[in-house]
Amino acid sequence: MRKTNLLNTNLSSAISEIGHTQWLTIGDSGLPIANDGRKIDLSVVRGLPTFISVLEATLSEMKVQKVFLAEEIKTDNPDQQAAILKLLDSDVEVVYISHDELKKMSRDENNIATVRTGETTAFSNIVLESNVDFIGEAIK
Repeated sequence: MRKTNLLNTNLSSAISEIGHTQWLTIGDSGLPIANDGRKIDLSVVRGLPTFISVLEATLSEMKVQKVFLAEEIKTDNPDQQAAILKLLDSDVEVVYISHDELKKMSRDENNIATVRTGETTAFSNIVLESNVDFIGEAIK
C-alpha cells in the first residue's frame, strides 16, 4: 500500500507521468471534458468529492510552478478563490484568464489529464503547470 496520501491510481499515475511545464486540470462537475482517454472522473454525487479536497490531495504529490484560474472566479466564487490561494506554495505564480481560455487549455495536448470532481460551485476549475523538484525527499 502507498505511504502517501493520494490513493486514486489514475490521478497518481498522471502525476507520476507529468513533465516540466505540462498541465493537469482539475474541474468542477460541469467542466466539459473530452472522453479521449485523459479524463479522470472522481465524481460520485453532487458535491463529492469537493474540488478543494482533490486539489489538496493533488498538491500533496505534485510540484507546481504556475496555476491558471478563470477571471470570473474573483466575482462569482471568491470563497473558492481564497481557498485555492491558501493551498498554494508562496512561489506559485497565479494567472487569471477567461473561463473560455481555461476550457481550451484543458483540451490542449499539453494537458495530460483532466480530473472531474463532484463540485457544484461556479468556476471551480484550475490548470496546474508542473515544476521540477530536484530537492524533494527521496524514498528510503
